[in-house]
Amino acid sequence: MQKREKAVTFKGEPKTLVGPQLKVGDPAPEFKCLNGLAPVTLADTPKKARMFSVVPSLDTPVCSTQTKKFDDGLNALGDKVACYTVSLDLPFAQKRFCTAEGVKSMQTLSDVHDHSFGQNYGVLLEGLPLALLARSVFVVDAGGKVTYVEYVPEVTSEPNYAAALDALKQAAG
Repeated sequence: MQKREKAVTFKGEPKTLVGPQLKVGDPAPEFKCLNGLAPVTLADTPKKARMFSVVPSLDTPVCSTQTKKFDDGLNALGDKVACYTVSLDLPFAQKRFCTAEGVKSMQTLSDVHDHSFGQNYGVLLEGLPLALLARSVFVVDAGGKVTYVEYVPEVTSEPNYAAALDALKQAAG
C-alpha cells in the first residue's frame, strides 16, 4: 500500500497518509463502509453528484462544525445530490450525533470495518495511537469521476466549504 510521508499535519505534527493521492479526473475508488449495519459501496450510492466529507471523529468540535455546515449548505440542492460524512466512528455514534444535532441531508458512512475508504482515498492517518481519517472532501460526478479533491493540510482545520459546495453544484448540473 502506498504511503505519503508528511502529507498532512495533525496539531502541527507531520503525519503519513496511507493510500494514493487522488486528483481531479481520477475514477472514484471503490470502498465498503457501513451505514448503520448495512454495507455500502460506491456502486451502492446513487448515480448522481456525490460529496464525501471525511472527518476524524464526529465527537470533536471541528468535525461537528464541518458536518453541520455541509448539511446546511445542501438545502438548495435537494435530491440532485447525495452527500456523506465518512469517519471511523462506530455507526451507532454517527446516528446518535446526527439525531442530536438535527443533521438531515448528510448520511453517515463508517469506515471502521476495514478502512477501505481511508486506504483507497488516501486519507488513513498513520502514526496515531488510534486510527483516524484525515480531514478531506471529495466530489464525484454521476459517472464516477472525481471532480473535486481537498486534503486539508492541517487535520484540525476546516475545509473550504464554498469551493466544495460549488464543485458539488457544478457536478449536479
